[in-house]
Amino acid sequence: MTDFHGTTILAVRYNGKVAVAGDGQVTLNDAVIKHQAKKVRRIYNDRIAVGFAGATADALNLSERLEGKLERYNGNLIRAAVELARDWRTDKYLRRLEAMMIAVDATQMLLISGNGDVIEPDEGVIGIGSGGVAAHAAATALLKYAESLELDAAGIVRQSMEIVAGLCVYTNNVFVIEEI
Repeated sequence: MTDFHGTTILAVRYNGKVAVAGDGQVTLNDAVIKHQAKKVRRIYNDRIAVGFAGATADALNLSERLEGKLERYNGNLIRAAVELARDWRTDKYLRRLEAMMIAVDATQMLLISGNGDVIEPDEGVIGIGSGGVAAHAAATALLKYAESLELDAAGIVRQSMEIVAGLCVYTNNVFVIEEI
């Protein structure tokens, strides 16, 4: 998978809730040009949260296409994601799009990529972008102590993103968090 610089997106499922967080920093080469970008949003009547890493225009295009697939398949996230990944991998135009997505609903969490991947993580945590591995590690550790720390899903993603913002130069501490 391609490693996209300039963002961290993290999704965590805990105690029947799922939270998706993204930082707000946008970089162009070695300069920060925006601090409050919204890389996580709700789609399909606010029932699905998506977060994206990569080229913004490409990610927005893919988000719109996913929403169209959700409309076509009556909100079936797996079916819509598989169809989007298939199109993304085989369509001459879409193949050039440089982005990755996390999509979640009340029961499923998926990573969708242009390689045709539709991956559901085993442990209910997934991170993408330049700080994705660090965010995943932080969230996995926090999940073990979430009850004693009195953290919910949104608290776990917030604390994990704070950790990453201190480590990754492409991630800031302005977060958008959506919880389902």
